[in-house]
Amino acid sequence: MSSPPRTPLVVLGAGLTGLSAAWHARGPVLLVEREARVGGHARSYRRDGFTFDVTGHWLHLRDSSIRALVEGLFGPGELATVARRTCIHSHGVQLPYPFQANLHGLPLDVVQECLVGYVAAREQAARGAPEPQSFVGFAEARFGAGIARHFFVPYNRKLWGEHLERLTAEWVSRYIPIPDTAQVIGGAIGLAQEGLGYNASFLVPTAGGIDAIPERMRAGLAQRPEVELRLGSDIEEIDVVGRRIKLSTEADWRRYDSLVSSIPLPELVRRMPAAPPEVRDAAGALRHVRWRYLDIAVGAPTPCDYHWVYVPEPRLPFFRVGVYSNAAPRMAPAGCSGLYVELNERTGPIDLAAIYAGLVEVGALRAAEDVRFVEVRVVEHAYVVFDAAYTAARGVILGWLEGQDILSCGRYGGWIYNSMEDCLLAGRAAGHWASARLGGREPR
Repeated sequence: MSSPPRTPLVVLGAGLTGLSAAWHARGPVLLVEREARVGGHARSYRRDGFTFDVTGHWLHLRDSSIRALVEGLFGPGELATVARRTCIHSHGVQLPYPFQANLHGLPLDVVQECLVGYVAAREQAARGAPEPQSFVGFAEARFGAGIARHFFVPYNRKLWGEHLERLTAEWVSRYIPIPDTAQVIGGAIGLAQEGLGYNASFLVPTAGGIDAIPERMRAGLAQRPEVELRLGSDIEEIDVVGRRIKLSTEADWRRYDSLVSSIPLPELVRRMPAAPPEVRDAAGALRHVRWRYLDIAVGAPTPCDYHWVYVPEPRLPFFRVGVYSNAAPRMAPAGCSGLYVELNERTGPIDLAAIYAGLVEVGALRAAEDVRFVEVRVVEHAYVVFDAAYTAARGVILGWLEGQDILSCGRYGGWIYNSMEDCLLAGRAAGHWASARLGGREPR
């Protein structure tokens, strides 16, 4: 009997991480994707001249080599750099982002509460208070009880849902701007503190749609005969002992020497019957947040100029609203606008009347009558949950996979919180990892 066909490197998932892994690997690669197109969450939907991404996908690039890769995918004028315009809707007023550095405009008693709490938190820190372990504790210790109560707790309760009370502070260091005392005081008296945070500017494809990046990468990989892309093919089983995978589109097994995975970490373990009980238990301990959001096509210009707004107010049915067409005008027909609305509730009926009223309040919509159509979208794996079980469970799984010559990486493969650039970097590292391993020994 002949042995199953062999590909030295198999990459699971053709999102940005998997595409980057195949892009940077040397030698034959099989890239497997369950969906009918590449991109993962970096995809776009189109209808009646409107383009919608999977909520806000704004590309922030800091690494020069990744910037060169992305820019090399496009011709002159096909990418635009956009200065971020972001705000917060709180207590019925619109504040510049971030909240903690732009308190001016809030009711005076709220400003006082926030400043007094901030000073108290700084005094506590100066006395050597222990580093908080929970996210809520982090917000209170770093910014004070008032800022935590009026922004960080209500906003993140809407975003994380039931998981907020168990959330650690492990993920926040890069993504939450931490202004100094002068900036906090300046923002409270009306000196706008802007440009804070890691994403002060971003790139967008001028034609509209973040899927241009993965599609250009797919086209580049198609020019390389050593790369085989299988779309619409799920992974039914992974035999880690025999180094084989079983695809839904193939009758036979496919052998590999090294395996790179970017699919969600618990899903990877579920496809491995040989995974030991402690690894299965660890996979069962990992949690994630499911999102439901709306794409809204509006047959009129939006009244606002922001790219997205954070909405901590519990009475409003969404926690973030973005305007695609304010960043890339061609994502909507002339005279129209396109919105994404991230909802508080993950299940149950959607109250469109309340949503439209809220959108009018935050300035994203002039009138409900301007809405042309609405699409309801679901992201099963939106954010991974950093709770008390996270670090140990993730370590058990990744450690065992490493012993099987398997690298699981990217936002969901590595079970982390990161950016699109980070995914491209993780894929590049994975491609180099696989090439080094395969170059150091004869294929099995």
